[in-house]
Amino acid sequence: MEKSKRRILIVEDEQAIAQIYRFKLETSGYKVMTAFNGEDGLKAFGDFDPELILLDLRMPVMSGEEMLERLRSRDDGGNVRVIILTNISKDEAPAKLRLLDVDRYVVKAHHTPKQIVDIIAEVLN
Repeated sequence: MEKSKRRILIVEDEQAIAQIYRFKLETSGYKVMTAFNGEDGLKAFGDFDPELILLDLRMPVMSGEEMLERLRSRDDGGNVRVIILTNISKDEAPAKLRLLDVDRYVVKAHHTPKQIVDIIAEVLN
């Protein structure tokens, strides 16, 4: 029986960027869902039950920071792996993120999509 695909939720407001990561992850064997703001990301989390979330910080409607805070307060959101994927330097990131249990903090501009896929594989294994 085929091993079920690992599920990744991409929460990124720039659709072109989200699609690049979606394509790269799907061709690497992952099942992927995208959401374009934190509010939709929370809904998608409930529907999709991902193992890992790639989360941008600056988004309309609800920021990634607020989404993560709400996610971590839910019974089903405490254990999901989260990689912050943003262009905000770690020095400029909200201090609260340190308390919200993120697995990695990755600056988009410093990594290729292939490197992101490698980081995801490392975090999931």
